Amino acid sequence: MPETSTHTDPNAPIIAEFRAHNGRVGGMFEGVTLVLITTAGRHTGKPWTTPVVAERDGDRWLVFASNAGGPRDPHWYLNLVANPQVTMEIGTDEGRVKPFAARAVPLTGDERDHQWDLQCTRNPAFRDYAAATTRTIPVVALHPLDLTGDPARARLIAEQLIRHHEDLRTEIDQVRRRFEHALAGEPVPDAPDNDTDDPDDPAHRLRRHCLTFCRHLQLHHIREDGAFSAFEREYPELVPAITRLRAEHAVVERALAAFAALLERAAGPDRGPDAEPAHLRAEFEAVSAGLEEHFAYEEAHLLPALRG
Repeated sequence: MPETSTHTDPNAPIIAEFRAHNGRVGGMFEGVTLVLITTAGRHTGKPWTTPVVAERDGDRWLVFASNAGGPRDPHWYLNLVANPQVTMEIGTDEGRVKPFAARAVPLTGDERDHQWDLQCTRNPAFRDYAAATTRTIPVVALHPLDLTGDPARARLIAEQLIRHHEDLRTEIDQVRRRFEHALAGEPVPDAPDNDTDDPDDPAHRLRRHCLTFCRHLQLHHIREDGAFSAFEREYPELVPAITRLRAEHAVVERALAAFAALLERAAGPDRGPDAEPAHLRAEFEAVSAGLEEHFAYEEAHLLPALRG
């Protein structure tokens, strides 16, 4: 499906219908196998969720970067080339869509050509897409995370989890220090100067840093939710802890969305009191409240199992 550069996501209704009906959608995609993939924006780090046509192939899933025959590769494909760690959502026998952590691998050579020909046979519209563009349409294999009988990989994931938590803890401390600079009337450090015509505006710099933190935390939780599906299969004793962590992720997601909306409003031409650093700091503390408890609970309950 083609992608656009508009601020309103044209895929939002499809995503909502997919999640509400266990991976099934109507309209032009009725009867078509879709998956949702969430990639990290290669320039912004922002999570992007896109519905894509897919085909299951054994333990992996194949997706096709047709962009409806457009002249350029779709953004989701460029994102996963830059960072192959993705989260895919599929309908399940449990009657609900579930996320799965996956590794994206573009196919090459004869394997790519074979899988592309099979897809064109299944869905002749893909031949039309290929005829409409001069580029070779990529075919990507998504390999869901599987921890079955692989304690070394589980231990590696445990260490990655710790590193991500430490990075987020450091980022929280850095944002707090930047608030202190702004409230003291000092320049806010380490901000890019090419984002605005007024690079010394403390409120602008704080908004940029806060938005970056929001994106990093949101992407971390999206990826964790995908990894949790593999944890639940391999370590069923972790299900109660994971259920709590998923619920906490949902609470944090709502808080992040509200805070990001505040930051966007504060960047408008008519700045009100909510654009002031003191107000933004209070809202940031409200968002970050409880995160350390959340991190500590996750580490205490998941790491022993992952480390064996």
